[in-house]
Amino acid sequence: MLAARDPVAGTCKDKADMCGIFQKSDLLDYMQSHRLAVVSSIGDTGAPQSALVGIAVTPTHDVIFDTVSDSRKHRNLTGDRRASVLFAGPGEKTLQFDGTARSLSLVDVADEHLREIYYAVWPDGRERLRWPNIAYWCVSPTWARYSDYEAGPLVQIFHWA
Repeated sequence: MLAARDPVAGTCKDKADMCGIFQKSDLLDYMQSHRLAVVSSIGDTGAPQSALVGIAVTPTHDVIFDTVSDSRKHRNLTGDRRASVLFAGPGEKTLQFDGTARSLSLVDVADEHLREIYYAVWPDGRERLRWPNIAYWCVSPTWARYSDYEAGPLVQIFHWA
């Protein structure tokens, strides 16, 4: 059984010291069980814009996705690197994930390991390298909130430096 946290106060409801059972390793397992997530960015007018994208997740919780360079999300992230990623399901499990995005190079060896993680999940991604307007992005986490309302509710907040 996972520990329940008070979603308002962020403290344990269970006094048997069960808080913290859902760790970053559990969070990683949850994230890596998904192939799709909703990426949100901030548009030119300050309005949020969201899109469902194919993702891969690194061992350090970075979220990688590809898009085309004429998409709203690419344009938005080029101007404002703040991004949110929403993972949903199964059931009433969700993850709200905020982070900082950076564009990945298509040729730089320093980004190759990130592209390879993406290709392990999406082998057809290699074919898209031939597209003239393909772009890859990596969102590094700053904050996350995992919720499982079937388990209690369980609400666990995570922070990264």
